[in-house]
Amino acid sequence: MIGSVLYDNNAFQRIADLLQPSDFYAPAHAEIFDACVRLIQNGRVADGVTLREQFEKNERLAEIGGAQYLAELLDSAAFGPEVQDYARIIRDLAMRRELINIGAGVQTRAMVPDRDLDGSQQLETAERELFALAERGSTGRGFASFSDALTESLQMAEAAFKRDGKIAGIATALDDLDHKLGGLHNSDLIILAGRPSMGKTSLATNIAYNAASAYRGEKQEDGSVKTIQGAKVAFFSLEMSSEQLATRILAERTGINAHKIRQGDLDKHDFERLRDATEELQNLPLVIDDQGGISVSQLAARARRQQRVGGIDLIIIDYLQLLSGSSGKANENRVQEITQITTTLKALAKELQVPVIALSQLSRAVEQREDKRPQLSDLRESGSIEQDADVVMFVYRESYYLERTEPQADADNPSANENWHNWRQRMDQVYGTAEVIIGKQRHGPIGKVVLSFDANVTRFGNLARDDQHGFD
Repeated sequence: MIGSVLYDNNAFQRIADLLQPSDFYAPAHAEIFDACVRLIQNGRVADGVTLREQFEKNERLAEIGGAQYLAELLDSAAFGPEVQDYARIIRDLAMRRELINIGAGVQTRAMVPDRDLDGSQQLETAERELFALAERGSTGRGFASFSDALTESLQMAEAAFKRDGKIAGIATALDDLDHKLGGLHNSDLIILAGRPSMGKTSLATNIAYNAASAYRGEKQEDGSVKTIQGAKVAFFSLEMSSEQLATRILAERTGINAHKIRQGDLDKHDFERLRDATEELQNLPLVIDDQGGISVSQLAARARRQQRVGGIDLIIIDYLQLLSGSSGKANENRVQEITQITTTLKALAKELQVPVIALSQLSRAVEQREDKRPQLSDLRESGSIEQDADVVMFVYRESYYLERTEPQADADNPSANENWHNWRQRMDQVYGTAEVIIGKQRHGPIGKVVLSFDANVTRFGNLARDDQHGFD
């Protein structure tokens, strides 16, 4: 392998993404390969002469076997495409050795009492080491030819053409929203923002359920399962427990208020509906991680693990501001930390080739305006969020604010009565509805979509087509 690089430095370009010096077991080989890498990357030729000069200068020639050994490496050089096969063998053996080292380290730490590292922390350390090794073992996609990119684009258009809804991405089952977005697209970072009580968590939960319930997979020749419809969903709930999320979905499916479910305020018919819905939902391809206080790197590692173990088609995070950066220096510079978080989430979406929906808070500037419809500048630490996101959506319910501004009716004051009637008329128009405002869409139009909203069970749905509301 090393001889091939010494004989023809162009061979290095074919194995540069596969090997690194530490992959070689023999220290001499690791040192020689490292010297080749440094010479080639600095634009110099790496051959027997330049390597001999390099090691003589550092007084390391004898340690690597001398000039004679460099000549032996050249004599044993492989040629042609088999160079990559040899590189893969070396990398595979290096990964196996590292697995042995990780296993030995896990055993040693577990057997020696350590007050500074309890069992759960040791488990996290082991997971982190394994994830790092798994990442080392995976290779990036690299360059794609324009012809391949065109083929993928045509396949996406063909898939959309064949679907009833004419959408290329994962359907949310909210027809007007799907029409506007074209579904949820792979590798997109989608920000769903809103003020408290607007229903952003409810909308995310509805989308998660709709996508998971529509899931249909097809077994491939290699034994893998390809998602044909819907999605396997991973929901990172940093604020609510998995039980609370499950209760919301049960409330939506049964029409029973979530508060009544939690309180056990049920009659026999309600309980039977809950039992039937539970049986129906048990096999839903929806997994929930409700561990709070995690960093964005931990979230990414858990997502990668779930992708390997069970597969993921859609990731939902509730919510972005509860994540911390990977540096561990929270609150030192929150804007930089949010930048790191959004950049990592966008990279994760591209790496796993799935849509990532991240919920986000809005600043209180919304409350200071007469028109409380949110806009991009209302995003907290909005610069990086707006920049990294492919789609930014806001949830807005006018009825929430109208309920709190009901004017007093006065039989002796016609003007007051008129104000109340105007308020009542507007309230009737917007009650039971919610707006999803698309403030940014990198690959499509912006605008507003109006959905139905049942506050009793926190369920979003489609408005009737002959309704006055729709999408703009």
